[in-house]
Amino acid sequence: MVSFGIMVVFLFLGNYILDIIGIQIGDFAIAGSILLFIIAFEMILGIKISKDEMSNTASVVPLAFPLIAGTGTLSTLLSIRAEYNIVSIIIAIIINVVVVYFVLKHLNLLEKFLGAGGIAILKKVFGIVLLALAIKLFRKYTGL
Repeated sequence: MVSFGIMVVFLFLGNYILDIIGIQIGDFAIAGSILLFIIAFEMILGIKISKDEMSNTASVVPLAFPLIAGTGTLSTLLSIRAEYNIVSIIIAIIINVVVVYFVLKHLNLLEKFLGAGGIAILKKVFGIVLLALAIKLFRKYTGL
């Protein structure tokens, strides 16, 4: 629900929020790509860089933001808003959140099926994918 709320609020207020604090979409995307880069390093190397100070934020950071409703998602929402109907975008957000919810809800079955070794392999593979996405996002907005 937090991810859904973040996406819908950003769909309607994203440009205004960024304009008020003087941040361009590219700046926002670059900052998010650096954060994704760090998270990917944690996944690939099996190290912990970030420090969780409050346990009640565990479902919001890093799950709801930036992994589910991250800078790529939020930047995409701002760019497709000009091309698509708001109702269509909200329906797509709902479908996305429902699919992610069911995947996360049934992770214990996936964990039993894959085992510790399979999860370790998937974590590294998806860490590399996340790293590639972070680099792509960074390159897109820096022109490198």
